[in-house]
Amino acid sequence: MDLQDFRKQIDEIDHELMALFQRRMETVEKIAAYKAQRGLPVRDPRREEEKREALLAQLPPELRDSAGTLLSCLLTLSREYQHRRIPPSPGPTLRCGLLGRKLAHSYSPAIHARLGAYEYRLYEREPEELETFLRKGDWDGLNVTIPYKKAAAACCDQLSPLARSLGSVNTLVRRPDGSLYGDNTDAWGFSETIRRMGINCAGKKALILGSGGASVTVQSVLHQLGAQTVVISRSGAHNYQNLDQHGDAAILVNATPVGMYPDNEQSPLSLSCLPRLEAVCDLIYNPARTRLLLDAEARGIACTNGLYMLVAQAARSSELFTGKSISREIQEAIAAQVGADMENWILIGMPGCGKSRAGALLARRTGRPFVDADRELERRAGMPIPAFLRRHGEAAFRTLEIQVLRDLGKGSGQIIATGGGCVTREENLPALRQNGRIIWLQRPLNSLTTRGRPLSQAVGLEELYQSRQPMYARFADYVVSNAGSLEDTVRQILEVTAP
Repeated sequence: MDLQDFRKQIDEIDHELMALFQRRMETVEKIAAYKAQRGLPVRDPRREEEKREALLAQLPPELRDSAGTLLSCLLTLSREYQHRRIPPSPGPTLRCGLLGRKLAHSYSPAIHARLGAYEYRLYEREPEELETFLRKGDWDGLNVTIPYKKAAAACCDQLSPLARSLGSVNTLVRRPDGSLYGDNTDAWGFSETIRRMGINCAGKKALILGSGGASVTVQSVLHQLGAQTVVISRSGAHNYQNLDQHGDAAILVNATPVGMYPDNEQSPLSLSCLPRLEAVCDLIYNPARTRLLLDAEARGIACTNGLYMLVAQAARSSELFTGKSISREIQEAIAAQVGADMENWILIGMPGCGKSRAGALLARRTGRPFVDADRELERRAGMPIPAFLRRHGEAAFRTLEIQVLRDLGKGSGQIIATGGGCVTREENLPALRQNGRIIWLQRPLNSLTTRGRPLSQAVGLEELYQSRQPMYARFADYVVSNAGSLEDTVRQILEVTAP
């Protein structure tokens, strides 16, 4: 056979591939219609990974990396095609959304996309635009967030008894006659959060931080559950200066925005002044672990963020929009999936253990963005790390690294590969844990290289590992071996990070 014969064979194979691709996409379209009818999400990560493993196992090892890349492209194309081809729901689509002032980082669209077959948009409006938008805006149902919950209530033609008693709404429905009905599902969301935590509130002192609309809702629920509530504000009779009066408090709820993205480093108080706490609830959900919650975790106190409250109140709002009930099982599944989607996967480990390679492959497999902290540090420094260390020393390097990790940790849904020495600074632990799960990649020392790694060369791998091993163990949520193939390492990471 000559070159022309081989080219002819390739052409024939390519024609077969195109025909198979067409057949596959035709089937993808049918799947899209099926999912749309049943309100199922386009993506099923677990099935994708199972399918990938089964297909790659059929190939010789030398082809698996390339085939894995091909499969990733194919799966991405299929998902995009499904999104484009999902038919619209029969009849007019409900026009729903979230009304507030700054909404760019809201999780609500992701939640409502899983709750119902309706349009859900973000409506950012200034105070002077509010009444006109509520009366004449092109919408059927709205969620309302700060700072408009009280003002929106004043625009309603009818309020639920709960909304009337609270003086605020978080859900609006435009009735067929054009009138506005307002309700408050936050109370339901918070009561579901308390139920889920298994907290017995009866007869216990509960401190509520903040005196705004969220605080009023929390007070109402806790009062109904039999708790003795005390509101802590900046200037009231009970304030942050006399917290020592409440050392007997069993429950703490943060109903302020202190610690919310992008001010992740802030905390309303230290829990050291409340030695008898049994439970801490922070209504903030971005970051997933505020400084307050990290403090609670470190002290072994049961704690939760506001994500489940957000999902539960959204489910009740969706019921008001559509008239269709939503089970607690669905709420749990949505909360788990949204939490997992927003979570960072953070890779730590010795220099040269494979964090960057594993992170890049994970990104291709999952569609998550990949960030190499060392590359970001070099970008900010304007020079390679070895040059920076020679010029400024390790102390300056660690200071810059702390800021890089603090900024990267504020993001969500990323894969982050860290430098091998990030664990040597305690400040990096809350920065990484605020939105992430930390995975320690372990690789035999005899498989590591010191080339291009000044600190490894200066200290020696064995000594460096012995000094850092306890730190890696303290930081890590999971330990994954990278002693085998990269494919096996990625499979292990996907297993431990599954919702």
